[in-house]
Amino acid sequence: MFPRRTLFTVVAMIVAGAVGQSAIAQDKSVTVFAAASMKNALDDIGAAFTRQTGIKTVASYAASSALIKQIENGAPADVFASADLDWMDYGAQKKLIKDGTRVNLLGNRLVLIAPKDSKIGTVTIAPGFDLARLAGDRRVVTADMRAVPVGKYAKAALDKLGAWAAVEPKMAMAENVRAALALVARGEAALGIVYSTDAKVDPGVKIVGTFAVDSHPAIVYPVAATTTAKPKAADYLAFLRSSAAKAIFEKYGFAFLVSPTT
Repeated sequence: MFPRRTLFTVVAMIVAGAVGQSAIAQDKSVTVFAAASMKNALDDIGAAFTRQTGIKTVASYAASSALIKQIENGAPADVFASADLDWMDYGAQKKLIKDGTRVNLLGNRLVLIAPKDSKIGTVTIAPGFDLARLAGDRRVVTADMRAVPVGKYAKAALDKLGAWAAVEPKMAMAENVRAALALVARGEAALGIVYSTDAKVDPGVKIVGTFAVDSHPAIVYPVAATTTAKPKAADYLAFLRSSAAKAIFEKYGFAFLVSPTT
């Protein structure tokens, strides 16, 4: 049998080795906090990035507003990808974003959706659009209009089109865009306002109308490294600008706003 002191030494070495291996594993990964609407595309991009570099990505998807607040409260993130400029600006103002790493990467479109078996057909969304009448006695859902980007875009569009006053009592707000999408897919809301990229990945919904790009602020997705980012975050951000990433983003319907690298 080992003497007690020797046994303690062996245990300490094993524990130290395990901690060291854990630190190495963490150093070989990049933690990404990204807008919920980016999930499908970033899952594919993360897999491609790992195949090319051996660096694992760990992604957390939620409303941009919730994610930047988590980062502000100390959540360990290397990259933040927002669905609007406002929340990236907030991160910059709070010194949460690393200067010089920010880029406006993607664009999107705002659409009106209905359950796939809905009797609502294609509608023209223009000034005077009567969304309240279209919804009947049921709900129209989007994400939280007070904070979540898609909800803010939706509110701006409805205001500009003159539809807000009538439809406000029928509006329901979900936690994020994917939650709103799910409510429509399950038939729990007659209509929903989401991004076109979300509608395209859920077979339970159909697009019945598209909002004009000038009916709301431009939909822009900025990405940046956080001030606490590991060095590997730079490799991930570079990959997001690559031709390989561009092909994946465009497959899901995003507009790629930068000139792709190799």
